[in-house]
Amino acid sequence: MDFTLTKEQRDIVMAAREFAEGEFPDRAMEFDREETFDLDLWKKACELGFVGVFIDEAYGGAGMGFFEHCLIAEEFWAVDPGIGQAILSATFGSELIGLFGTEEQKKLVLPQLVSGQAMMGTAITEPDAGCDVTSAITTAVKDNDKWIINGSKMFTTNGNIAKYVLVFCLTNPDAPSRHKRHSFILVPTDTPGYESTKIRGKLGVRASDTAELSLNNVQVPINNLVGKEGEGFYELMAFFNRTRPHVCAQAVGLARAALDESIKYTKKRKQFGAHLSSFQVTQFKIAEMATMIRAARNLYYEAAWSLDNGHIDHALIAMAKWYCGETAVKCANEALQLHGGYGYIDEYRVQRLYRDAKILEIYEGSKEMEKTIVSRAILR
Repeated sequence: MDFTLTKEQRDIVMAAREFAEGEFPDRAMEFDREETFDLDLWKKACELGFVGVFIDEAYGGAGMGFFEHCLIAEEFWAVDPGIGQAILSATFGSELIGLFGTEEQKKLVLPQLVSGQAMMGTAITEPDAGCDVTSAITTAVKDNDKWIINGSKMFTTNGNIAKYVLVFCLTNPDAPSRHKRHSFILVPTDTPGYESTKIRGKLGVRASDTAELSLNNVQVPINNLVGKEGEGFYELMAFFNRTRPHVCAQAVGLARAALDESIKYTKKRKQFGAHLSSFQVTQFKIAEMATMIRAARNLYYEAAWSLDNGHIDHALIAMAKWYCGETAVKCANEALQLHGGYGYIDEYRVQRLYRDAKILEIYEGSKEMEKTIVSRAILR
């Protein structure tokens, strides 16, 4: 693998960095404190071509790879994780439509996501089903030409503002295999019986919408099934193989921000008559952070590059997801430590980075689950 970015990829990085640095800083604290987001910012990102770059040109996308999507995510998160998540999560679920959707589903949904006409979300987690997705009990029952959906979902990204949500449903409860019981069904959020409640008080990434869903006799056409009936678990794993490298890029972006804030602060702050940056203990922290970031980036580069080149390495993706998330948390922790008491107040950016980082070890597969995937691959 050649780690050198092409000219086009370098241009994407520079454009994403310029947009984020120009648009995010003045609103970041507001969105964090108010737990809100200005959708005009998302629409502007769509107009500039940053949203859904991996979507095929036939449906309005740029026809690039997930690698380019990751490059944009790293730059956005390096400026502000909350805003970066709010903008780029607008296509969350489009990966499933692109992989398994019918031509009609692709033509309906994908162009709207790229153009800024609609957001989407994917409802997987339930109150009693997190990493163990096969325990999901939200049901979808066939009734002539319709699916009737009943159940509840937790932590659904964009659940309050999406036009479409993909719902992971129990459709084949009597299948002998736990992995053959679920399916994905596309639900327009204006369907009667769909109700969402905004989840407030999140630790971090507060600009990004998160919802609890209630699905009460939600009826959608039978052809809203995405993929094959009973294959939802395997489709979900394919989905995660494409979204987890994106989370890795988020983590590297946040870790970069933590390192940058640490360098700026320790070069300016004096203790015992000298700048903090002159102390060996500080220099070691900076060196460790920079090394971890480099290693994390190399991991996600390889994972995303391999994915785009048709080679899906489950263990590599899991390694990257776990290590990148852990790198973000450790770098944010060290940055706050270097800031001392000042890092503990929201006047300083590291306080927000510290809060934003933790989700990277949780969503899209906890670090414990990723380690399980890696160990099984090695010990098999």
